Amino acid sequence: MSTILVTGGTGTLGRLVTERLRTDGHEVRVLSRRTQPYAVDLRDGTGLDAAVAGADVIVHCATTPRGGDEQAARNLVAAARKADVPHLVYISIVGIDRVPLGYYKSKLAVERIVEESGLGWTVLRTTQFHDLVLRIMEASAKLPVMLLPAGVSDQPIEVTEVASRLAELAAAPPAGRVEDMGGPEVRTFPDLARAYLRASGKRRRLLPVRLAGGTYRAARAGGHLAPERAVGRGTFEEYLAVRSGARP
Repeated sequence: MSTILVTGGTGTLGRLVTERLRTDGHEVRVLSRRTQPYAVDLRDGTGLDAAVAGADVIVHCATTPRGGDEQAARNLVAAARKADVPHLVYISIVGIDRVPLGYYKSKLAVERIVEESGLGWTVLRTTQFHDLVLRIMEASAKLPVMLLPAGVSDQPIEVTEVASRLAELAAAPPAGRVEDMGGPEVRTFPDLARAYLRASGKRRRLLPVRLAGGTYRAARAGGHLAPERAVGRGTFEEYLAVRSGARP
């Protein structure tokens, strides 16, 4: 079995990847800013060499929309090269080359850093996780009327399925850019909002709103979707049922 370093190992995805890898018998090092013995801020890089030394694989899950992902990736790649780590696995997002969102541009830049690293690498892109859609719905439902982007759909995927796929990729040889993973259904935002309202017991009027800008136009065009790769199984309703403690 391998020694695998998971960056962002206490986050929504990283925690599940860590659990799956340990269940499969791998030795897992959890890297995050506050978790010992591998408490490392990737943007600074202090302590990173020790965390990477002797690792067979790095699964790079650490990310933030607040900036710094590119510098973190450069530091991680430099440490991995120094330690001769043979395989770097990176989790990315469907549509980062089609939707001109600032965070997506950063994720695309990190992909290029990984691809040009000289290391063996694997990149997996997925659609948004169910929990992101839930956070959007919860924020919108704070108002008497739920404001939703008009004409926009989403294809949320169950994070545990993504974690399982990443664990499989980490245990396999470097594969380059692998096939995308999309959720089981492309759903309009009003449809997802109605599912949320049913599950939460709330009553709100839905108001689609037309927005401006290239990001909105790209989202209306489905740039963040992968309908041809609808390989996920867990639905948004099933996710909400599990969160509420009810049977799906």
